Amino acid sequence: MYKESNITFAGINKLALPALIAGIAEPLLSITDTAIVGNIGQNPTEALAAVGIAGSFISALVWILAQTRSAISATVSKYLGAKKLDEIATLPAQIIGINLLLSTTIYLVTLLFATQIFQLYNADGLILEYSVEYYKIRAIGFPLTLFVFSVFGVFRGLQNTFWPMVISIVGALLNIGLDFALVFGIEGVIDPMNVSGAAWASVIAQTVMAIMALILLLKKTPFNLRLSFKPNKEIKNLLSISFNLFIRAAALNVALYLANSYATKYGENYIAAQTIAFQIWLFFAFFIDGYSSVGNIVSGKLLGERNYEKMWKLSIKLCRYSIVIAIILAAICGVLYYPIGRLFSSEEQVLNVFYQVFWIVLIMQPINAVAFVFDGIFKGLAEAVILRNLLIVATFLGFTPVLLITDYFDLKLIGIWIAFTVWMLLRSGILVIKFRNKYLHKNT
Repeated sequence: MYKESNITFAGINKLALPALIAGIAEPLLSITDTAIVGNIGQNPTEALAAVGIAGSFISALVWILAQTRSAISATVSKYLGAKKLDEIATLPAQIIGINLLLSTTIYLVTLLFATQIFQLYNADGLILEYSVEYYKIRAIGFPLTLFVFSVFGVFRGLQNTFWPMVISIVGALLNIGLDFALVFGIEGVIDPMNVSGAAWASVIAQTVMAIMALILLLKKTPFNLRLSFKPNKEIKNLLSISFNLFIRAAALNVALYLANSYATKYGENYIAAQTIAFQIWLFFAFFIDGYSSVGNIVSGKLLGERNYEKMWKLSIKLCRYSIVIAIILAAICGVLYYPIGRLFSSEEQVLNVFYQVFWIVLIMQPINAVAFVFDGIFKGLAEAVILRNLLIVATFLGFTPVLLITDYFDLKLIGIWIAFTVWMLLRSGILVIKFRNKYLHKNT
């Protein structure tokens, strides 16, 4: 049952801190791959660019299908508050089954057209070769990641962020260790595998995470994975929410595709620098998402209680905490501005391009914090249509025109990150206005 303490500093952080740690697992897998691959002895710039391109495409697929996590969380949370979990006993197994079927199908189809897909990103030569090599291995873990995210959605709905944290810590630590062992090799034991080693490290880590998620779902929740072919009464509504979030994620990934495509067009040093900048941006996003998760978890219950005053207080507190976290992260990176770049690459041309844009990545973090918090709240309120329409507007009327204008003036990577800043300003500003207009007046 929801308690007042959940909107105190201690109550919020009890949910947020484990969610924060769990949330950074996936970007930590990618950022580890990026840092290690960028320091391999042979063709590091091409390898770094390839991991960035392939990783971006994998993230696009995962983000689109992983939107069911928020829908599952909102639905389970609602029934938990009503003490009617038995009415959705068959729902998790059904949505997980749908996710696995869909993700496996997409994996097999993209496998056939991997070369053509990465040519659309303007990849050619050795970058194209490495991209296809990395993707064909790394994407094996795609269905596993979707399964883990679905289980995380169930736990979030049950107001439990602890077990997702445990799974994520194990996966992240395992991935880091395997990255070093497989990419660089162990003398006399494992030959260096370079780019393919980074991909296999991620797949092995994702497999272990999926096994842990399965065991904990069966042992720590009231649900099982016995598949009933009679659709649960909530499946239609959950799929409807998920579909709108799919469209939203697709619009989001148009922006990411354009960014990587234009960076590749500018040259291998630019896409390598873009890979570093984006992985850091993504790490920040998932870090801040810990507080966004609280909005996702708690707002649905407050809406069911019609407790709009607590909902408004929750949004204010989450924004404050997220902005403080964002500023601290940005300040740390500001102090370590040049050493951070050298963690990812020793190529001076790549680093020079990266340092030109890294400051933009840092100053936009407070804007991102507000956007991510309200993203989480609106997902918890099942306001998928608003989120869908917002991303379409932000991408096609904000990001894309700015990108085209800055490309015309040959701003290159600086132009890409100006476009990202405008994109996030629209996302945060519109959500704040929508929330105030829809819920603030209900407090009075």
